[in-house]
Amino acid sequence: MKNHTFLLFATILFSSSIIAQLKPVKYADNNQTLNGLFIKSAKKSPNNPGILLLPAWLGIDTASKGIAENLSKLGYHVFIADIYGEGNYPKNTTEASKIAGHYKTNYAEYQKRINLALQELVKSGAKADNIVAIGYCFGGSGVLEIVRGHLNVKGVASFHGGLSKDPARPTEPTTAKVLICHGGDDPYVSAEEIATFQQEMRDAKADWQMIYYANAVHAFTNPEAGNDNSKGAAYNPIATKRAFAHLQLFLDDVLKK
Repeated sequence: MKNHTFLLFATILFSSSIIAQLKPVKYADNNQTLNGLFIKSAKKSPNNPGILLLPAWLGIDTASKGIAENLSKLGYHVFIADIYGEGNYPKNTTEASKIAGHYKTNYAEYQKRINLALQELVKSGAKADNIVAIGYCFGGSGVLEIVRGHLNVKGVASFHGGLSKDPARPTEPTTAKVLICHGGDDPYVSAEEIATFQQEMRDAKADWQMIYYANAVHAFTNPEAGNDNSKGAAYNPIATKRAFAHLQLFLDDVLKK
């Protein structure tokens, strides 16, 4: 029964209905056109909770669309951000690494693009003071920039994201709650990076938690990542299921529904 339930969940997550329910939203950063996606909550609520979703480094993909649809069924307005903009979408991982690296280095630009998407989520119906941001891989790094930039969210959840920041940057107190869902065998995030991040959270006096998943490497929530852990990035359905359950607990704790 448990296997059947998970297979049903996976089928719903990546169903063709995603395309029909997600609505394109065109917005801009000065002269740069951005193309986000919005899906409204399937449940009515006077609190209109919202989730800003930052996708992985290839941009808006099947995985992020599926997650957005599933979250809408749970009662959240969801907006998937477009960080790169029209004409700048990477065609492969080499291009993605380069452009994502630009935003990681030029974090103020990243924060600006994220904040523009956050504004679109509010325009689409979410309450400005009732929002959580979630991100995957590159997007997982992005939600930490939300915390560091003091953008208006109640909390953030990062899935197999990078954790580091330039040590020259100051650490300031934050009220945003933080959830880190991390592959226990992720080869791309060093023990030193983890320790430094955890100290950053302590110094920021953050309400934070970090959960490790056994036998999980980078990109463990993405079914398109393959299943070979030796490559450093691979899908892990058990870790994915557990991480989604932990996200639901986090959302229930942080947002008003």
